Amino acid sequence: MFCNQCEQTQNGTGCTDIGVCGKDEDMQSLQEILLYGLKGMASYAHHARPLGKSDEAVSAFIEEALFATVTNVNFELESLLEMVLECGRQNIRVMEMLDEGHVERFGKPEPTTVYEGTKEGPGILVTGHDMVDLADLLDQSAGQGINVYTHGEMLPAHSYPELKKHPHLAGHFGGPWQNQHWEFPMFSGPILGTTNCVLIPPDSYASRLFTTRITAVPGGTRLAGNDFSAVIEKAKQCAPLSENKVRESTIGFHHSVILGVADKIVDAVKAGEIKRFYLIGGCDGAESGRSYYTELAESAPKESIILTLGCGKYRIRNHDYGTVAGLPRFLDMGQCNDAFGAVQVALALSNAFECSVNDLPLEIVLSWFEQKAVAVLLSLFALDVKGIRVGPVPPAFVSPAIFKILQDRFDLKIIESEPPAELIQLAV
Repeated sequence: MFCNQCEQTQNGTGCTDIGVCGKDEDMQSLQEILLYGLKGMASYAHHARPLGKSDEAVSAFIEEALFATVTNVNFELESLLEMVLECGRQNIRVMEMLDEGHVERFGKPEPTTVYEGTKEGPGILVTGHDMVDLADLLDQSAGQGINVYTHGEMLPAHSYPELKKHPHLAGHFGGPWQNQHWEFPMFSGPILGTTNCVLIPPDSYASRLFTTRITAVPGGTRLAGNDFSAVIEKAKQCAPLSENKVRESTIGFHHSVILGVADKIVDAVKAGEIKRFYLIGGCDGAESGRSYYTELAESAPKESIILTLGCGKYRIRNHDYGTVAGLPRFLDMGQCNDAFGAVQVALALSNAFECSVNDLPLEIVLSWFEQKAVAVLLSLFALDVKGIRVGPVPPAFVSPAIFKILQDRFDLKIIESEPPAELIQLAV
């Protein structure tokens, strides 16, 4: 392909092949941000559609935004930046649809105590994000003497009334996605990967790993639809699990739950009992530097509340944070898919105190890994939220000049080597 802008062949050595002249790294950076944001937004929309939720305006935007990245369409930085921010606004709508779909299908999440570990007998482990897949598996496996366990981002399933009513939804096993290679061999039954965040399996459990639809890995078994009879049969063939209780935890602090006690929170802030809020979460990874989030959460002042969601919560959830003003200090709001709820809580607090979100005593610190994190970050930018910290390293696809623009407009920060005093000390 020949580029009309720089008169070079798009062969990897001259101009790039993503729709803009490779001489302009800033335009290329914006296109990559937009493409990653669209991928994240499409993931959420993909989860919402089986729940009967879609929006023609969102679909039209996805088409327009993809067209904006075609060769020789847009060479103007400011207009492409506007498209990037619009992606964030559209993603808010997509996350709203997903939240509505989950609540309508499975009921409003509620605070729930979850058994973590395994129980005696055959078991199936479900990882990923798709609640519809889990619901179908629970229906199909009912009455067959098989326990079903959640893993990773499926933990919030236990807070939905229509899911937890199944007595064989027995508990939760393991931690975040990056621990699969050492956790899954310890689970003797079949494993069902419903979405992204599934690793290529070693031989130790490849024959027991099933995936759904587009999700597929070498060595595993891909299911084209939601007939889980093969998974259920495999569970009957595998060695049964033994009783091994690791802990119990409380989850299910959906935004409707938190907003239900908003008056109590507001009164506690006015009385000085609660002085700061932390939103710590995001998409976790395995590289070094992520202990920052653990250190920040455990160093947070006792007069604070910690909100969390996404698999980043596994960095901070294994700690007793106690209570403040009669409320738990640590509130697990759900999956990365539930980021809409955190936005609703922030907006409700800003309305209650008649100030902007940026004037709240709120610190947002996000772990950075994959495309859904990009979509959520763009949504926060679209709401003009400032002072967000991301890390542990700068995103490689953001050029220095574009990062400078984001710093200037939104006070975007990269996390430090350790939490600074300004984050963990309260103003006198």
